[in-house]
Amino acid sequence: MNPLLLAYAMLALAIISEVTGSAFLVKSDGFTKLGPSLLVVLFYVISFYLLSQVIKTIPLGIAYAIWGGVGIILTALVGFFVFKQVLDLPALIGIAMIVGGVIVMNVFSNSIGH
Repeated sequence: MNPLLLAYAMLALAIISEVTGSAFLVKSDGFTKLGPSLLVVLFYVISFYLLSQVIKTIPLGIAYAIWGGVGIILTALVGFFVFKQVLDLPALIGIAMIVGGVIVMNVFSNSIGH
């Protein structure tokens, strides 16, 4: 398999693991519930392990920007759909700016190594 493609697949899994861990963070009720608290730790460990493998292929700044940006967007969506948390207009504008930044990096940056 192409190493860059594999790195992006691992990055996607890292992002999904981080977002899942964040969702369980809400369910942990401030780490007062054992089951969700253990799942937070498990999913964060998986996420950081995968991210550590990704940066062997994708530069740290690029990988972390994608990980953080896409993670913010997915976490906001989980907050909206699962936890019924509504975002106001400035929050939506900020998220749109993050999406724009991730797109600009992936389409125009030579740092990624397309």
